[in-house]
Amino acid sequence: MVDKHHPPLLQRTTGEKIRAIPRSALWLIGAMVWTLFFGTIGIIIALFLPYYRRYWFFLQWSFGLLWWTRVACGIRYEIEGEENIPEKPCVVMCKHQSAWETLAPQYWFNPQTWVLKKELLKVPMVGWALGMLSPIAIDRSARKEAMQQMLDQGRARLADGRWIIVYPEGTRIPAGYSGQYRRGGAVLAWETGTPVVPVAHNAGESWPRNSLLKYPGVIRVRIGKPMQPTTAPSADAFLDEIREWIESNTRELSQVYEEPAPSAGASTGGR
Repeated sequence: MVDKHHPPLLQRTTGEKIRAIPRSALWLIGAMVWTLFFGTIGIIIALFLPYYRRYWFFLQWSFGLLWWTRVACGIRYEIEGEENIPEKPCVVMCKHQSAWETLAPQYWFNPQTWVLKKELLKVPMVGWALGMLSPIAIDRSARKEAMQQMLDQGRARLADGRWIIVYPEGTRIPAGYSGQYRRGGAVLAWETGTPVVPVAHNAGESWPRNSLLKYPGVIRVRIGKPMQPTTAPSADAFLDEIREWIESNTRELSQVYEEPAPSAGASTGGR
């Protein structure tokens, strides 16, 4: 697993940081106002809506926040491989560097649900809204129970025609590094015979994790062709294939990169 105390490989100059302060502050004010609206009036309205209308309603929060990120911070994106998205919903496994990729996949995979830590549902406003959208919320401290919960709920969500978004590193990893991949998403795909759509990007270079500062730039996103679980002899081998694709393509998209961690993880994946 990545050393969380290691300084980021991408070092910003003092001038870049100073210029980012007013734009980042403006973004924060706008994001707080937008979130406060959806976290109060929005949640009350959504209580009276059926699932798909409720989902569409909260989708506007994500789209509005991404629009504001582009306007206030100058962060745009370019996408490759959009033609690789299959018509039938499946499992999406995405590189995790920032908060940007928790919002942007809603442009391409809808309706979707997420594998996430159940603690996130306790976060005021955002967590409450997530709880209204039927996520797969797992207790990562109980690995066996969490895996079975993921399988049971994952099958149900797929049967309902929802994409399942998995961040296999389990937590945001600094741009240029690779985290330990958790096996939950690969096991779900393996057990259900569901293809995995891999997604690589370099969002952490413009929107660093654990930082209030955001930097103008173009986030490059690459969506791969669906990977079939039948091509590997086991779920762990399938996870290795997915990890290799995501990391090698992230390396191509990024300005900086360090050699990835040598092996996949042993617990379930989550946001």
